[in-house]
Amino acid sequence: MAEDFPAVSGTLVERAPFRRRTGAVVTSAALAAALFGGVTGGVVGAMSAPGATTGAVGSPAAVQAGSTASSAASADVSAIAAKVLPSVVQVNVTTARGEGLGSGVVLSADGRILTNDHVVDGAREVTVTLADGRTANASVLGSDASSDLAVLQAEGVSGLTPAVFADSDRVRIGDQVVAIGSPEGLQGTVTSGIVSALDRTVTVPATTGRRGASVSYQAIQTDASINPGNSGGPLVNAAGEVVGVNSAIYSPASESGQAGSVGIGFAIPSNEVQRIVGQLA
Repeated sequence: MAEDFPAVSGTLVERAPFRRRTGAVVTSAALAAALFGGVTGGVVGAMSAPGATTGAVGSPAAVQAGSTASSAASADVSAIAAKVLPSVVQVNVTTARGEGLGSGVVLSADGRILTNDHVVDGAREVTVTLADGRTANASVLGSDASSDLAVLQAEGVSGLTPAVFADSDRVRIGDQVVAIGSPEGLQGTVTSGIVSALDRTVTVPATTGRRGASVSYQAIQTDASINPGNSGGPLVNAAGEVVGVNSAIYSPASESGQAGSVGIGFAIPSNEVQRIVGQLA
């Protein structure tokens, strides 16, 4: 099951990877066209497959505002991970096209969870795997295909640790950031890097494989490693606050159709995320 990602000059920028359970990442420039940085290219989707080694709603109050800390100095990534990992889940879906997975961010103690719309698009069944290994059924409370965001409600859970959201307008090029999620089904994977660009225009037109209108946003670009399965997971600053939701990667196409991180990833800024969650609420 492939989702769409933008491409540049024939190479592929994949929508922050949601991975298909079948294993390999499916890419196809024929799926759609995308525009970012002024260059037109193809769009390809990726879903993460779990397995092998082993992307109406909450109230705005559920999205916590946090202060933004500068990452000019090297941060303790282990401390960031320890703070944020309890707020990150794996999102498992079953659709007519098969099974797949992505990542999600806890919004409230009673189980409201943020992810990408493309992670749950067409889902017949959704479950979430919490950081402590528990699994819960979940329903889609609200989704917005045009911003590629969705909010889930996990059933029968309490006492979860909501993530803290920072002001993405205060993010600067060179800030240290950490990405957390389930690339290739490897839950709780932590990667680090810097903000490599800001206000990168990413547009993914509607395709036959997606419902609704095109997806377009001004993204935070990072060199933190993001791969299929990271879709919907958080990009956090040196204070462990969410500055973006990982949603796309740049990945050159190969003859085998495989795609993965080459050090250029994109995240929907946290301020946009909070605005959309507020509208859904």
